[in-house]
Amino acid sequence: MSDPGFTLVQLRYFAAAAERGSMTLAARDLMVSQSAVSTAVALLEKELGVQLLLRHHARGLTLTPAGRAFHQQVREFLAHSVELVESARQAGTEVVGNLTLGCFITLAPFRLPRLLAEFEKRHPAVRAAVREGEHAALKTALRAGDCEIALLYGYDLDDDIEHTVLDATRPYALVPAGHRFAERPDREVALAELADEPMILLDLPHSADYLLGVLRAAGVEPVIRHRSAGFETVRALVANGHGYAVLNQRPAHDGTYGGGRAVPLTLRDEVPPLNIVLCWMRGTRPTRRAQAFLHTCRALYSEGQRSEGR
Repeated sequence: MSDPGFTLVQLRYFAAAAERGSMTLAARDLMVSQSAVSTAVALLEKELGVQLLLRHHARGLTLTPAGRAFHQQVREFLAHSVELVESARQAGTEVVGNLTLGCFITLAPFRLPRLLAEFEKRHPAVRAAVREGEHAALKTALRAGDCEIALLYGYDLDDDIEHTVLDATRPYALVPAGHRFAERPDREVALAELADEPMILLDLPHSADYLLGVLRAAGVEPVIRHRSAGFETVRALVANGHGYAVLNQRPAHDGTYGGGRAVPLTLRDEVPPLNIVLCWMRGTRPTRRAQAFLHTCRALYSEGQRSEGR
């Protein structure tokens, strides 16, 4: 394979011009002459045999369709080149820098504290920042580069998102203390036994569809009394006798914020577990920091941390 006829400098100058929409502003940011930027971009276009930027008199620059596709690849390549330099300089040394991690909002209180504590213990020179959100928002953040990796449930993952399974969690039913099913010695229930009771639905995008799907697969069409996007609100409503719920993450204790108790019941139904996954954009190479976080996750869950409903 022959070497490309363009240089890293040309790619940097093109990316700056594309992002600033101006040769002049790009040159100012790069602290070089405008002619240096113009020449670099022209040589790059000549080498590739395609026009990347449209020059508009007094209106700056816009990317051509080919330029937009190429610019996305160049951004990833330049980010990787920085990571390559960093890796070479830190070979045999500790991992350093910033890592932005996305986390699905209902997973965060159950999964993040222990993961972050272990990660910070292993890699104290990395500054981890967390971006919480619902499923679709975090996928958008991954695509925009607002977070490098994200902890999500393993549903509705598009083809451009790569993932690895960390854990799996089984759904369970939740009823108020004193409920007739809560008094069962085995603390088990079949979903069909709850069919005529009112339900409190955790009403988050995709989560609601998943939970309703679990019920309907068991032949139950739920009678929904209340909907809430708040995990603890759902638990509090159950604890106060407004209905039952089906959830995945299980707190260590039955108490709710309002002081009531919500009792978890194991489902007798054959319901497949829901995977918990760590995601990143397909076709990109995670930084050393992201790889270190992935290794930390795998180490924790391989050391007996895999959960059944927790």
